[in-house]
Amino acid sequence: MATARDLKEKAKEAFIDDNFELAADLYSQALDLDPRSADLYADRAQANIKIGSLTEAVADANRAIELDPSMSKAYFRKGIACMQLEEYQTAKVALEAGLKLAAGASRFTKLIEECKERIAEEAISLQTVLPDASSNAASVSNVSVEKAEPAQEEIPNQSAVAVLNKPKYRHDYYNSSTEVVLTIFAKGIVARNVVVDFGEQTLRVVVDVPGEESYHFQPRLFGKIIVDKCRYQVLSTKIEIRLAKAELITWTSLEFNDKKTVPQKINTMSAPMSQKPLYPSSKAKIDWDKLEAEVKKEEKEEKLEGDAALSKLFSDIPKC
Repeated sequence: MATARDLKEKAKEAFIDDNFELAADLYSQALDLDPRSADLYADRAQANIKIGSLTEAVADANRAIELDPSMSKAYFRKGIACMQLEEYQTAKVALEAGLKLAAGASRFTKLIEECKERIAEEAISLQTVLPDASSNAASVSNVSVEKAEPAQEEIPNQSAVAVLNKPKYRHDYYNSSTEVVLTIFAKGIVARNVVVDFGEQTLRVVVDVPGEESYHFQPRLFGKIIVDKCRYQVLSTKIEIRLAKAELITWTSLEFNDKKTVPQKINTMSAPMSQKPLYPSSKAKIDWDKLEAEVKKEEKEEKLEGDAALSKLFSDIPKC
């Protein structure tokens, strides 16, 4: 019977051969045997990035960070996945944390600068889209609040949501003009056992009660949110999470769906809003393949130790 180590080596070989789906599957098999391996989660995150399973990649990177907060490559892979999801603020935070663990690593600093540029572009674009808050205040009362159909516990959610364990709490949500209010029906939970993290278009909820299996809920959200304005409250019968919308639109679902119809803008008394901001087309796309080659080279050099490092030092000195 194959061990977790055997499966990990096979996964690495599959990855080198550009068979990324097989690599991800082999890493999953290895994790079944060694579920507390931060290294396996970080490596599966890399495979998931390659096959475009970006939400799953973020979830794997988060799990790796939970198990080993000192693993710089987990922060790096979370940063890459978030950037490809266009969640630049979340990516920047992850990359800055990784840079502290890998001081001076150029692969982090390059992407952090890229994030800063994209965040600045996004801020400028949103200024032209979001109407003045005072002009909307009078019209908020005229906006109807749509209540979503109650989620049924026995019907599993089919959207691309990274859930690490089988859901044991029902959840529901509804729209207001400026927020989406999500309720997780978890009774008798104390606040110290709840962790809620907000990203630009992600939400992470963990309920960890001693002696019970942890509950993880990590969807990619329907739309972007304003992280600083989001909040949550742990009550005796539920966890109430308020997501501040970055755009005043009606969310037709809680989770992102690339096949979703164009969301309806909420009517306000201000001038009609333009469509979702388009970021400047002159901005060059990130060459992920080139970046990956640089990362592999840098990581290889970082692993040189002892005699190997000394040999490299002398080989770099020009001969007279």
